[in-house]
Amino acid sequence: MPAPKAVLLDVGGIFHLPDPDRIVRAFARAEVTVSPQVLDRAHYAGAAQFAVDMGEIDWRTDWRRYLDAYITTSGVPDDDPSIREEVHTHLDNEFAVGDLWSRVIPGSVDGLRALTGTGVRVGVISNADGTVAQRLAEQEVLQVGPGLGVEVECVIDSGAVGVSKPDPRIFELALDAMGVDAADAWYVGDMPGIDVVGARSAGLWPIVMDPFGFQPGVDYARVTSLFDVAAMVSSS
Repeated sequence: MPAPKAVLLDVGGIFHLPDPDRIVRAFARAEVTVSPQVLDRAHYAGAAQFAVDMGEIDWRTDWRRYLDAYITTSGVPDDDPSIREEVHTHLDNEFAVGDLWSRVIPGSVDGLRALTGTGVRVGVISNADGTVAQRLAEQEVLQVGPGLGVEVECVIDSGAVGVSKPDPRIFELALDAMGVDAADAWYVGDMPGIDVVGARSAGLWPIVMDPFGFQPGVDYARVTSLFDVAAMVSSS
């Protein structure tokens, strides 16, 4: 594996996770009590349901699998379909609001600094609502050019450019913006059926964020943090 000239990063699961207070309130509206401490794990359990062999994305079906895993990992038993369906409804409504993804993952900014400290060029590609660059800058996570966050070269937001992962064209937009060939770039995401499939179709080398080990025995690289990615760059 040659050393990359650029590492491109997702946002959800890499820098942002859903606001736990809002998720807890969504469960509460279904008269279910959950601990906010389990919700990060629940996201990555759901993300693993987007497998590389799932075929063409069917968002309704695939999103339901995500929520099923999310709900189960949050501690809701499988033996009461009516309660689970009520939770589904309230979580669906909460996830439909783009700014739900607002909790900055602890350590992610320091991990990004470690990554850029290797000298590799960094950009961002996210399936989002057109506001992700603004939110990351306001949170002092990252921005294009100098600022209070970590400087990156581009932020490609599907809501702004009109094409989303796994379509290879969104990766090509980032590569073109940076002037980097696909063979010289890695992509770090959290949903294999979207991120691995999309990166591979565009010619990038994929890495999946899997901090809780939900994706064993797969044919792509997995990491637990951006510090791991920085170490991979340094050793490649």
